[in-house]
Amino acid sequence: MKYGETVFDLFYLITAITVGMLLLRKARTKTETRMGAAVLILGCGDAFHLVPRVLQYFIAADFTAALGVGKLVTSLTMTVFYVLLYAIGCDLFGGGKKPRHIAVGVLAALRAAVCLLPQNGWLQNESSMLWGALRNAPFTALGAIVIVQFYRERNALRRFRRVWLWVLLSFAFYLPVAVFAGLLPLLGMLMLPKTICYLAICAVFYAAVVKDAPIVCEE
Repeated sequence: MKYGETVFDLFYLITAITVGMLLLRKARTKTETRMGAAVLILGCGDAFHLVPRVLQYFIAADFTAALGVGKLVTSLTMTVFYVLLYAIGCDLFGGGKKPRHIAVGVLAALRAAVCLLPQNGWLQNESSMLWGALRNAPFTALGAIVIVQFYRERNALRRFRRVWLWVLLSFAFYLPVAVFAGLLPLLGMLMLPKTICYLAICAVFYAAVVKDAPIVCEE
């Protein structure tokens, strides 16, 4: 189990960070730069949690605080990832409406604020179901905005037609773990298919930047 999870986690981190750096290097437009930044932030943020998780399998040390703080960092960087994903959607499909922009900003700020509260118990790497639900409520609402955004425009650009589905599935796999894993640790296995969904989004961005014509933002 530990070897399989270690190989998968390292493969994911190396892939995401490498692809993110490659996209930033090859970016020709602001939208493509955002894609590279989103993927790099995704990989680097997850590294704060996954690296201690891997190390605890092979090193006899207490990684409780490292794992908890890693989850906090990942929670914040995932929020940034979805804000960037929303911005990418606006670039691809049009600027969007101001109330929606405000909603995204408020939800992201609220998510970050709740995550930073000490009641989350990050240093102890434990959190109640209540706080798991509280910090993920604005995050889920943010994700819903992105899902609807990409779903409505799924036929506009063929390359991005399934992004909404990958985001939807990632939340479907993530939320049971985020809220109920304390009661049923086996739910943690759902993080594997969630990660595969993120790799699928990385693949979409890679193909769009490396294989397609330059992505020009719509005004």
